[in-house]
Parts: sequence; structure tokens; C-alpha cells
Amino acid sequence: MNTLLQTLRGRNAILYWFGLICLIGGLVCIGLSFVTTRQVLGINAFIKPTKFCVSIWIFCWTMACFLYLLNRPRTVAVYSWMVVVVMTIELAVIIGQAAQGKLSHFNVTSVVDGVLFSFMGIAITTFTAWTGYIGYLFFITKPTGVPATYLWGIRFGILLFVIFAFEGGMMASRLAHTVGAPDGGPGLPGVNWSTGYGDLRVAHFFGMHALQLLPLYGYFLAKQPRQVIAVSIAYGVVISALLVQALWAKPLLLGFHF
Repeated sequence: MNTLLQTLRGRNAILYWFGLICLIGGLVCIGLSFVTTRQVLGINAFIKPTKFCVSIWIFCWTMACFLYLLNRPRTVAVYSWMVVVVMTIELAVIIGQAAQGKLSHFNVTSVVDGVLFSFMGIAITTFTAWTGYIGYLFFITKPTGVPATYLWGIRFGILLFVIFAFEGGMMASRLAHTVGAPDGGPGLPGVNWSTGYGDLRVAHFFGMHALQLLPLYGYFLAKQPRQVIAVSIAYGVVISALLVQALWAKPLLLGFHF
């Protein structure tokens, strides 16, 4: 474990330390969820901050693994600091609103809430577009000593991450993630995805975590690049089908109710 952490820190100290801060923040939010009864949309107010802290931690350490392959230290440093700034803004709003028992996303009930939500939108759009540029650099770069299957996993992982990160704009335009009913109904344990209606967060989640799944497949399982390309396309089709299913107001687990 120490060797892994040292490797991550050596590859990208900025994202390593910020990811560690987010991990600690997630643990703090878990603790807070046990000492407060404040709720947002029917669940403990600190569940959402916990999930975002953990997700950002995973993202930071994942990108720390990838970015050193580009051999573009200035570009990587600027991108890494952008991630820190943008995600600090995101977490500050999410945790701050949760502490007040308020929604952070889709909240336009007051001028201040609307400004905060808009500011988050601008920040995350900047982050996603910049990550798309990083993906472009991976498509035009062929690092020496890197297995081709791993490289193609990174390329498609970032591509699908960016596409389905931008899907968040669809939710923002609707001011809701549930299709067919208001947000806040019964949901699957842990993730709270709607069990009765469509939920746009399902495709959003699986699309963004292509960033981890496809490179892992390329590194450990795939033997040839065409296998990674085929699996990536199939994965993208499945996630797109999940998005269509949600837009039809159908829950992820059809016929199951919790």
C-alpha cells in the first residue's frame, strides 16, 4: 500500500494530496451523517457530500495514474490545479448547502441558491471541457513503454467520462434527475436511484466510471487493442440504453420495488 501511495504521489503530487483531502472529507461527512437528523429529499443531508467526496477522491487518483504518461508537465500541472479549484468550489457549495438542509443542485428557490447553482454549473462545464482536451491529447500521443491495450482503455475511458459528465447538463436543464416524478421518492439503497421512475443519474454514474473500468480492462484483461475498442463501444451502447430507459421514465430495475 505504501508503495502504491508513493507511486501516486510521485506521478502527480497535486492530485494525490487533493484526493487524500477529499477522502478525509468523505470520512468526516460519514461521521456527520451519524450525528445529524437533517434531511434533504428524504435522506440524511450528508450522504450526498460523502458520495461527492469519495467520487472526487477516486477521480483525482485515477487521473494521477494517467497524466504522467503524457510527458507534458506544464499542461498537466495547469490541469491539475484547475481540478483542485473547480472541485473545491463544488464541494464547498455541496457541503455548505447540506449543512443548511438545502439542495445544492437544481436549487433556484432564492437568488443566492440560484447563483451558487449557476456557479457550480460554470465550474463543472470548464472542468469537463478541459478533461475532454486531456482525452484529445491521449488520442494524439503514443507514450513509449505503455501497453496499447491500456492506452486505448484510457482513451475511451476519458471519452465516455466526458460524454456522460456533460449529461449532467440534461439534468440541470430539467432541474431534476428523476423522469416521471419529482425528485425524492423511494430509491435503491446506497445510490438512491429511483425505484419507480426513470433516473438520469444511472447513465451519468456508469458513464463517468468508464474512466476506471475501461483502463483496468485494457491493462489486466485485454490482449489486443481491438478488444478494448469493441468492449468500449459495447459499454457505451449499454450506457446510452440506460439513458434512453431513464428518459422513458423507467427505473433501472424494471419490476422491482424496494
